[in-house]
Amino acid sequence: MSYDVIIIGSGPGGYVCAIKAAQLGLKVAVIEKRATFGGTCLNIGCIPSKALLHASEVYAHANHGMESLGVEIGKPKLNLEKMMAHKDATVKSNVEGVAFLFKKNKIDSFIGHGKVLGEGKVSVTGDDGKPQELEAKNIVIATGSDVAGIPGVKVDIDEKVIVSSTGAIALDKVPEHIVVVGGGVIGLEMGSVWGRLGAKVTVVEYLDKILGGMDGEVSKQFQRILAKQGMEFKLGAKVTGVEKAEKGAKVSLEPVKGGDTEIIDADIVLIATGRKPFTEGLGLEDAGVVLDERGRVRTDHHYQTNVPGVYAIGDVIVGPMLAHKAEDEGVALAEIMAGQAGHVNYDVIPGVVYTQPEVASVGKTEEELKTEGVKYKSGKFPFSANGRARAMETPDGFVKVLADAETDRVLGVHIIGFGAGDMIHEAAVLMEFGGSSEDLGRTCHAHPTMSEAVKEAALATFFKPIHI
Repeated sequence: MSYDVIIIGSGPGGYVCAIKAAQLGLKVAVIEKRATFGGTCLNIGCIPSKALLHASEVYAHANHGMESLGVEIGKPKLNLEKMMAHKDATVKSNVEGVAFLFKKNKIDSFIGHGKVLGEGKVSVTGDDGKPQELEAKNIVIATGSDVAGIPGVKVDIDEKVIVSSTGAIALDKVPEHIVVVGGGVIGLEMGSVWGRLGAKVTVVEYLDKILGGMDGEVSKQFQRILAKQGMEFKLGAKVTGVEKAEKGAKVSLEPVKGGDTEIIDADIVLIATGRKPFTEGLGLEDAGVVLDERGRVRTDHHYQTNVPGVYAIGDVIVGPMLAHKAEDEGVALAEIMAGQAGHVNYDVIPGVVYTQPEVASVGKTEEELKTEGVKYKSGKFPFSANGRARAMETPDGFVKVLADAETDRVLGVHIIGFGAGDMIHEAAVLMEFGGSSEDLGRTCHAHPTMSEAVKEAALATFFKPIHI
């Protein structure tokens, strides 16, 4: 069979690329190794974790967040089985939605293992073990990423006691103590879930701060907030071993700067040290596709590899491993393959940590601007001075705006607070159009809203805020 485009992988990058290409009139097929579409994100990542985050937040709020508002209820009871059923139903709805969109857009799908045979040729091997050869003018590698593990440490992830994010969203009981190796987004989100449900959570992080790439001021305040919620941190600590024990597991660690080894006993150990590109078994080496020093597929500015007609997007190429980054690349590549001009602005890709409160960021951090020698000015506004935040008892956090010292063009915005993941997008839109902090500060915001804090931070950047 012959197609205009064959995409290997149906995660956010792959399925969005497929739909957009079909909308532009191309004949499209998708190869997916799972029985369901949506990749890691929809099946075992973004979507199920957010279902558990929301459910655990509701549980925690019912436990100790209502009485001060005049809502008195008895002590809530956790039904973990029903909570997991909600998660599974959410996943089912989303993956079925992708299947519907494939059908709607007349996209052919093949369930099996995809392999690039060379320019214009792909094979797919199903459960019967028989490879089927397909032809296409364009081939897209959108296979996403896999768990990275701990560099230099052999870890046997069984998804029962020593787990990745896959096992962390499917525990059958609340552990007494969960040790999270890695203080990044995945570790803090899943640690938050189980902490709210009653587990003791200890985060072990190699760096001397959590959320390594985030703005330093945001990182510090976020750590304080999580510590108030009961999360414990061991920063600047190197994990040297993770082993199963008679009961649970033991984690060995030592200070990065040198010192005595410490051993922590845990019921569950979550390995959340990041992800690596998934390129194994795709036939890339035999097809002549070049990878970089970190195992990512090397592409040009139009997502094309060194092999003509073979492209790659998402987690397998350079850039942040974010579902929405992959989606935008999928759209851009579909447009390029259809003869149009596809483009992604990598300076305006938001990042969100879906804890409570949320952390959201777009553009440059202060640390990056200092390193690059960019002269900038900053303005900040706390949610404790925001009327809506006070009314909802969500005063934690702040908004910070960074702008060019001469032009006032906004270079970065960082928010920690309730609903930060939604508020960040007005900053993203502003930055996409090259707006200034004065543009943002002079834009009328509805009152009372949490978003007024964004306006006030902008006012503080180009002149002075009103409400502090």
